[in-house]
Amino acid sequence: MRTLYHYPLDPASRQARIVLAEKKLKAKLMLVDPWNPDAAFLEMTAEAMPPTLMDVVPGRKVYISGARAICEYANDGSGRNLLLPEERVERAEARRIADWFDKKFSAEVNAYILFEKIEKNLTGSGPADPTTLRAGREHLQFHLNYITWLLEQRDWLAGSTFSLADVAGAAHLSCLDFLGEINWRDWPELKRWYQTIKSRPSVQPLLTDTIPGLRPPGHYRNLDF
Repeated sequence: MRTLYHYPLDPASRQARIVLAEKKLKAKLMLVDPWNPDAAFLEMTAEAMPPTLMDVVPGRKVYISGARAICEYANDGSGRNLLLPEERVERAEARRIADWFDKKFSAEVNAYILFEKIEKNLTGSGPADPTTLRAGREHLQFHLNYITWLLEQRDWLAGSTFSLADVAGAAHLSCLDFLGEINWRDWPELKRWYQTIKSRPSVQPLLTDTIPGLRPPGHYRNLDF
């Protein structure tokens, strides 16, 4: 049986989980500590970070590492629920936005907020630094404005259909939502999209994730919030 090595509050891992569920590809979930991976996991992947997917193909096991590689691998391997648009401009746009979340959003928001509120907390590296959090939250406002601008023109982030762009957005924003970092009342268009995202069966398991030492706000698990 295929196995996904993941960490619950990791946007890359969440993307892999959503895509596997969208594609109806069952996978056993195995927890990996990103800050202290064991030797067995390190032998599977040169990246030494989750997510990594172990799949069984005729005659052998294969290991696919990283959100982008796993998402494209799963999408290509099953004809159901295609997560890249058929039209090539929209397909390119879906890849662009997914890449934007994984690079620009990660560097300008997650590197500040997730590092301060998750990594430092769980590794005992000291309290969150208010100055760093303030900078990350300022960057977040810019990104939420951009996402809202996209959604004012489209049904979904990359165009007319749910795609890997929305998967990436859901994964990144749901981690911040777990930390109570988004005031949804200030972002009605974004909230509408996120409510629709949370209602998808592929996303609902993320709402039950628990992290020792961290507690999500009350609205996190609610579909109508």
